[in-house]
Amino acid sequence: MNKTQQEIVRQGYKALVDSLGVADAIRFIQHFSPGQGDYTKERDQWLDKISLEDVIREMKQRPDEDINQYEEIIE
Repeated sequence: MNKTQQEIVRQGYKALVDSLGVADAIRFIQHFSPGQGDYTKERDQWLDKISLEDVIREMKQRPDEDINQYEEIIE
């Protein structure tokens, strides 16, 4: 029987976490997912435009995150 892409991803993440532990599995994934852009330059652009108080206020206004958003990765 063929596995779905979601099943393969779930099995792969489980194998990584079982083998490396959560922290090292994350480090491994980050090694292959470097992202894009220059975070240091971009950070300076947006940090100069917002105060710490504004950041805290926005954090408090955010809705609670969906607790199931990582269900396919961590069971």
